[in-house]
Amino acid sequence: MGPRSMGQGRQRWVASERVAFRILEERGYRILETHRRIVIDGVEVTEVDAVAEGPDGKIYAVEVKAGRLDVHGVRQAYVNALVLNAKPLVVCKGYADEAAEKLAEKLGVEVLALEDVFLVDAEELENLIYGAVMDASAEVLRILLDPSIRVPRDYFTALKALASSPTLLDAAKKLNTSVKELKPVLEYLRSTTQLARRGWQGVRLAAALLSMRLRLEALLDRLESSAERLDNIIP
Repeated sequence: MGPRSMGQGRQRWVASERVAFRILEERGYRILETHRRIVIDGVEVTEVDAVAEGPDGKIYAVEVKAGRLDVHGVRQAYVNALVLNAKPLVVCKGYADEAAEKLAEKLGVEVLALEDVFLVDAEELENLIYGAVMDASAEVLRILLDPSIRVPRDYFTALKALASSPTLLDAAKKLNTSVKELKPVLEYLRSTTQLARRGWQGVRLAAALLSMRLRLEALLDRLESSAERLDNIIP
């Protein structure tokens, strides 16, 4: 997918967000800010799609989902809103399952389900998905195979924790450290991979891939060491 196609995909996504924001405005919400970055202890964690004032006068942290809302999406919307001291609101195409619906109700995450709203037509959606899959596949291969990438081996434990934690706070707790102490690892992920610049899910995936790369490198080192020993033993 070339730069032009990537630009077109980005334009379509921006247009989709605008449609969602327009629907919110029609329902009495006022968009105050878009792409609000969330920073914890000086570390940029992720961002919310918008901050809006509701018809009730309350401030909402708005997430726009192209598909259905799952349990992870509910938790993430809740945590992001909590950090921003706002109420969580998700615009999506409904719930992925009953568990997501029950959790949203329990946590007070408001959901605006737009079952009949299609932000792009079928052909555009197919092209968008195909392009996104190709871009993601290329990035995964680059992370695993690009010889120019050097992963600090002392990051391995932190990368494993980031990859397996639902939030940054959970990762810090798992490592018995602070969010601030994880800042160098997060900065490394964002400077090395494009995935880590796309929210917390991207950070988790990038961390998982780089920890896998470290394991593969360690395995190759052991195989090379074993081969050298055999060369010394066998005439």
